[in-house]
Amino acid sequence: MWYLCVFFHRLLDYRKPEVESLAQLFGAIEDPRNDDLPFQLQWKLPPNYHTDSPFHFVNLPSEQLAHDIAARSILVKGMYELWGEGSSYEELKESVLSYPDERKLPYLDSDSTFKITVDGFGKVISLEEQKELIQGLSYIPFKGRVKLKNPDHNFWLIEVDNYGGNNGLPPIVQKRIFFGREVGGADRKLIPTYQLKSRNYLGPTAMDAEMAFLMANQALATSGKLVYDPFVGTGSVLVAAAHFGAMTMGADIDIRVVRDGRGPDCNVWSNFKQYGLPMPVGLLRADNNLPPWRSTLKEVFDAIICDPPYGVRAGGRKSGGRKLLRGAVEPYTVPDDKRTDHIPSTAPYSLVECVHDLLDLAAKMLVMGGRLVFFYPVLREDDFAEDHFPEHPCFKLISLSEQILSSRYSRVLLTMVKTGPYTEEIAEVARIRHIEFKENHVKWLEDGNLHSAVFSPADGHLTEAGDPKLIKDPKPKYRGKYV
Repeated sequence: MWYLCVFFHRLLDYRKPEVESLAQLFGAIEDPRNDDLPFQLQWKLPPNYHTDSPFHFVNLPSEQLAHDIAARSILVKGMYELWGEGSSYEELKESVLSYPDERKLPYLDSDSTFKITVDGFGKVISLEEQKELIQGLSYIPFKGRVKLKNPDHNFWLIEVDNYGGNNGLPPIVQKRIFFGREVGGADRKLIPTYQLKSRNYLGPTAMDAEMAFLMANQALATSGKLVYDPFVGTGSVLVAAAHFGAMTMGADIDIRVVRDGRGPDCNVWSNFKQYGLPMPVGLLRADNNLPPWRSTLKEVFDAIICDPPYGVRAGGRKSGGRKLLRGAVEPYTVPDDKRTDHIPSTAPYSLVECVHDLLDLAAKMLVMGGRLVFFYPVLREDDFAEDHFPEHPCFKLISLSEQILSSRYSRVLLTMVKTGPYTEEIAEVARIRHIEFKENHVKWLEDGNLHSAVFSPADGHLTEAGDPKLIKDPKPKYRGKYV
């Protein structure tokens, strides 16, 4: 059945992939490892609507699934059984009256309670106008009692005004009016509850709560699954996964972060305690370049979620130190009496090496069908295409979602699913692809320092032409894309 899916108007590239991931989590679509089976849901737009519009129709097999997706999703505002639509209220009336009575009458009986919510997109509807619009629905035979708080049935009248392309909204040819019954709605208390400004322990690279929950949804985090973050930092991503019931485990190269924090009551563990979440299975001081796992240990984690260091707010580090890596000093063993306070020396860790190690780790340690979800930076002057991103023969890329952070760079959330077992032959193929990937990409990737590329002055020929403020990007900007 087709449902009206209304999104929050932000993070536009993330909306459909999140819904499709949740549909798989709840068993509605097939495993993407099998290329012969359909994976993507069926989507369609209302007439004359732009693809960036928050209004989409999605075909789902059951109302329960629509409810479950809306209740867990971060970017779905609501799912609705559409009773009618039109470009005017006269067309809306005809559409609602023509909707089958057997679908309407069970929700209009005298034993139920109901509420009608009026909402607008691209316009503000005053309280007086809302009252008039609700009274104009008198042709619907409501027999139940009105109840504004926790009614049995919530009906929505949504008006989308016709507007141009200069106000930050996607262009619409003519206005549209929708009326329908709410099947499921978002948990609007989730993000305010977990917002970073109230978090007990924070670091400079702590993941925003909304994005952390999106990553957890992409990874299909749920009860009974074990989720790992090899760059755990202050634990923001694992907090989101734990909220959905997953067991969590993390590692970081900085022992001061995972062991000490800012004291016994301000550390990674205290973030889980703050929200009453299950504590992580373990937090390790470990190096992504030299993982601590036994060579025979494989297929442990159900998902790996992380934000690798790519040099904007923090650069990557690996064990060894410059002198040790150059061979200027011999490897050493820390005496037992100094191990407690010892801080291991580290050296720069380029992004291209970091991502290669991450893919190799995931290929070994993820179960079949497990997901790898991680961010990858993109300079905006580079060509944006799938071959720009790292790959591995054990994985299939199922979605990429761009978030533009500045005029110079953006980051892309890559979601990969493990489709094949890890073998020595596969590892060799991956190593060759890594070398080709490294050779075919720009210098900042090998240097591993995106900071200089992002914050360097603009090209001279741009400023010489005149005031830089007068130089405008010809690509239309919708505000949801750039949040």
